Amino acid sequence: MTHTLGRPDFEVISSWIEPGHRVLDLGCGDGTLLKHLIDTRGVKGWGVEIEDANVLAAIKNGINVIQGNLENGLDEFADQAVDHVVLSRTLQTVRHTEGILREMLRVGREAVVSFPNFAYWKNLRSVLNGRMPVSEDLPYQWYDSPNVRFFTLLDFEDLCAKMGLIIRERSVLDEEGNPVTNEVNFLGSLAVYRLTKNR
Repeated sequence: MTHTLGRPDFEVISSWIEPGHRVLDLGCGDGTLLKHLIDTRGVKGWGVEIEDANVLAAIKNGINVIQGNLENGLDEFADQAVDHVVLSRTLQTVRHTEGILREMLRVGREAVVSFPNFAYWKNLRSVLNGRMPVSEDLPYQWYDSPNVRFFTLLDFEDLCAKMGLIIRERSVLDEEGNPVTNEVNFLGSLAVYRLTKNR
């Protein structure tokens, strides 16, 4: 499967966003996803990013970006300010997991979250071999990783249930970006969730 953006989760996310919607991308990096959504879906998009180099790259990509730390919340955004708040491959790097999920669904009607699945069979094999996993979806060594959480699809779904969040859609992908439908917690390398909350 060839991925136009090089990130298969971006394609799943794009398919869930309606043309013209308002999108806030948290940890937007250089703005690649937002640029794609603006170009292909006509969305109104904003990004939040902490790293100086990424903020500059996002601005060069024509993205409206705010430099900020997600750990401090999203106070600068009003309730229900956007249609979708996206957190792509970043949830495992935040310390206040429940807080950021609550804030995402305060600011947006829907939250879209993608993260690497620690229960993926290759990751489990690495641990059984005595090593922390390093892969396409977990690309860091243990000593330089920004990741502070290691969790699985089942862990995330338990948290959603505990918080009263509704999983509207879930897409699980293997390392090549192909959809996984069986044994997802074992065969899926990356998970993408579309969440809402009880109103």
